[in-house]
Amino acid sequence: MGNPGVVAVAVIDGMPMFELAIATQVFGIDRRDIADPWYELRMCAADPGKTRVAHGFVLDTPHDLGALESADTVIVPGLDPADVSAGIVDPRLTAAILSAHARGARVVSFCTGAFALAAAGLLNGRRATTHWRYAELMRTRYPDVRLDPAVLYVDEGDVLTSAGVSAGIDLCLHLIRTDLGADVANQVARRMVVQAHRAGGQAQYIEKPMPRSDGDGLGPVLQWASKNLDQQLTVTQLARTAGLSTRTLARRFAEATGTTPLRWLHTERLARARQLLETTDLPVDRISQLCGMGTAGNLRHHFTREVGTTPMLYRRSFQR
Repeated sequence: MGNPGVVAVAVIDGMPMFELAIATQVFGIDRRDIADPWYELRMCAADPGKTRVAHGFVLDTPHDLGALESADTVIVPGLDPADVSAGIVDPRLTAAILSAHARGARVVSFCTGAFALAAAGLLNGRRATTHWRYAELMRTRYPDVRLDPAVLYVDEGDVLTSAGVSAGIDLCLHLIRTDLGADVANQVARRMVVQAHRAGGQAQYIEKPMPRSDGDGLGPVLQWASKNLDQQLTVTQLARTAGLSTRTLARRFAEATGTTPLRWLHTERLARARQLLETTDLPVDRISQLCGMGTAGNLRHHFTREVGTTPMLYRRSFQR
């Protein structure tokens, strides 16, 4: 078994505590009874000493960002949400990330930490992910990133990114699986009382509310369609209900929702299926009828393609 080496965590003022805790829980606990040698964890900050992170926590950070250069793996757990919104990334962090990567370090981000990697230019032309709530901001600010907000993590070899918050656990277990094998990763997962590998992706958690339609005349037809998803609705029916031609309906839909009437219906049907899977014990074939997907097989096909997991696995994970 190889030496997994040094994991250096870049700690920034205001950084979310949960993502930091993931890195320390996975790599900072001595697990030499599972794999020897184990990882060596280093906490690094631009201003070493005591770094104030989110919610009043103060973290001991004995190493400066220069220590990233001697690490085998560099982790950026996340950024202060206010900094992300404002487009602020400490240039000392981006310089240290670039230097470490140029020397051969594997660079990893959790959640909004991807914005630091993007600011450093490490995600240009690469597949990457981040928290789904920040996906549009990432696309706008860094258009050269091949963003995939539907997955839990992306492995590009020397640069890896994970989706929102707890998806950092999934990526850490993937790193252990890569470095030390599946058996070690499975043992760590059992000790943390988490799944060694989650089915599906971040798409399971993305909220897709009805688009705003103030002033476009579509409000009544959107509400009518949402109440009649169990019917085999057509564009002609929607246009007739809205009192519009099909061409005008398509144009208004594109303006108000950014999509076509049929695509909007498809999204609404899947949203209804998700709601019924979460809140009822109805069989899948009945749910497929109620959301207008026809057969259970048709629902499974589209649900798995869009959400990344099967209806039954989704129900098992989400049903209250």
